[in-house]
Amino acid sequence: MRFEEMWRDLAPVGRSAASGGYFRQPWTSAEGELRAWFAEECAARGLVVATDGIGNQMAWWEPDAATDAPGVLTGSHLDSVLDGGAYDGPLGVASALAAVDVLRERGFAPARPIGVGVFVEEEGSRFGRACLGSRLVTGATTWDQAQELRDRDGVFLADAITAAGLDPTAGLVDLGRVGTFVELHVEQGRDLVDRDVAVGLASEIWPHGRWRFDFTGQANHAGTTRMEDRRDPMLTYAMTALAANKQARLAEQRATFGRIAVEPNGTNAVPSLVTAWLDARASSDDALTSLVESIQRQAEDRAGRDGTSLEVTAESVSGSVVFDPGLAERLAGLGGWPVIPTQAGHDAGILSDAGIPTAMVFVRNPTGVSHSPDEHAETADCLAGVEALADVLAELAGPA
Repeated sequence: MRFEEMWRDLAPVGRSAASGGYFRQPWTSAEGELRAWFAEECAARGLVVATDGIGNQMAWWEPDAATDAPGVLTGSHLDSVLDGGAYDGPLGVASALAAVDVLRERGFAPARPIGVGVFVEEEGSRFGRACLGSRLVTGATTWDQAQELRDRDGVFLADAITAAGLDPTAGLVDLGRVGTFVELHVEQGRDLVDRDVAVGLASEIWPHGRWRFDFTGQANHAGTTRMEDRRDPMLTYAMTALAANKQARLAEQRATFGRIAVEPNGTNAVPSLVTAWLDARASSDDALTSLVESIQRQAEDRAGRDGTSLEVTAESVSGSVVFDPGLAERLAGLGGWPVIPTQAGHDAGILSDAGIPTAMVFVRNPTGVSHSPDEHAETADCLAGVEALADVLAELAGPA
């Protein structure tokens, strides 16, 4: 098994010398280097990689005897959030390749194909649509919808893909032979830490989404405009951020304003426009709807008092995902692993919604910190995750 060697090769790609965090945005040079790394690792194992028109990749370990049996796909993503951690995504890809090594070392002969895949733009850090690669492959998002997306610099999605040396008209990877999908991921929380176990399985993904709040006011001079004469959208936004925090705490849900853009963005000017993005997550679809509606209602009330206006746009919303409980129970029995929920979105949720039986394997994160340079997993736990994934793949791809 070459897990530790692979991890050393991945460590410097897209890493910021200043913060230690990662900038592995899709269709950039760092992401292209990771795509090439994946192809090389697959080739070293005799696996032929198919790369589709947008950069999704998939390689298959074929059984010795020809079979029409559906395959078992594993893998994750290689892109990161802005200034993100090393483990979110790449751990699942490196572990998938290492699990193939483990199975071969055990002398395992698959009775059905085992695939290793990488989906692009899982984080939505560049074009604002989480799990875009898997959404396009499953049809959850159409190309007509996706090609209208622009990044922060105004670059259209199709232009970014073309600039990366890909052809967005060349088609997408085929999920037709995928009978089951298993995604390994670092845990983005402390459940496994509290249980004092290295590995767990997923029971569900909380519904979540991203909403753009456009607060419009009137630009004016910061010195000469009396406070009572202002139509300041920053005030409306500030009160909305506080309201979101309060509503989420009261409902025991999650609400975060983590990104804003201000126009004209001058130190000595009252802004004319504040655009803020809300990330909201809740324990049920109804709870999520109620949370976002309560935040929007308070924002509109405040806008009325501030003389500003508000427009809210849902940019990316994913409903609740309940993974196949029978599959989770069956796999948990292999190692006595706990089955736990997650509040983070994953490609596994998109494939599950598409009707593919899906499971997730989590690896303990000692601090629970994620989407940050401080994200971490101990090597011993990562290796335990590889062994667990190998056990799962053997169970699913072995003789019926």
